[in-house]
Amino acid sequence: MKTFAVINQKGGTGKTTVAVNLASRLSDLGRSVLLVDIDPQGNATSGSGANKEKLFGGTLNVLHGANTGDYLACSCAGGYALLGANYELAGAELSITEKSGWQTTLRDSLRSGEVGADFVLIDCPPALGALTVTALVAADSVLIPMQCEYFALEGLSDLARTIRHLRDNWNPDLHIGGIIRSMLDSRNLLARDISDELSRHFGKRVFKAAIRRNVRVAEAPSYGLPVLKYAPQSSGADGFRELGDEFLERFA
Repeated sequence: MKTFAVINQKGGTGKTTVAVNLASRLSDLGRSVLLVDIDPQGNATSGSGANKEKLFGGTLNVLHGANTGDYLACSCAGGYALLGANYELAGAELSITEKSGWQTTLRDSLRSGEVGADFVLIDCPPALGALTVTALVAADSVLIPMQCEYFALEGLSDLARTIRHLRDNWNPDLHIGGIIRSMLDSRNLLARDISDELSRHFGKRVFKAAIRRNVRVAEAPSYGLPVLKYAPQSSGADGFRELGDEFLERFA
């Protein structure tokens, strides 16, 4: 089992869209996948077709020490297992830190042997708080979706510092597994310049596959579906198929 934290502390980067559709593509390719929603907004949960308002347990209970296997739900639309979240998770930022060793709770639960997935993808909040820390301690590596914009580049530097800090203190093997260019508009000169700068600085860690702006990708979450199921013939779906294939080439 390999665990990936899908993270960017800047909101609006397409982070959840990447997590949901990458999970769906890997499932289509015959891999068993668990998607963990650790964002109180619960967008990965609703985007997977689950009703986050009627969620029973989920990530919140696991962070309080419950067995992961007791709270898994199968997302029939995406074909992967889901550990869901909703607004109730927001209170966990304070409550989980009252327990000694809270940083490793999610990691310990995922490694208990009950999950049985080839890949675990953790959709993180757009902030570097306690929930994100538990995800990064649980992860083997980090996937960073980012827009090719100046402020996104600044945020990437902050995230890299956080990763170094956690590597020094909690997770010595944590590293950046890949950077995914999302919501890319290749007609935009600035986007092309920043894309080139990313490639120069991070080299092969930048995925060749890029997720371009596409209306079908934006529409799919409102139907509780990955774009791969909602509009499989769209260019947005093509981008995620390319991303999933490249991901397996790297990490299978």
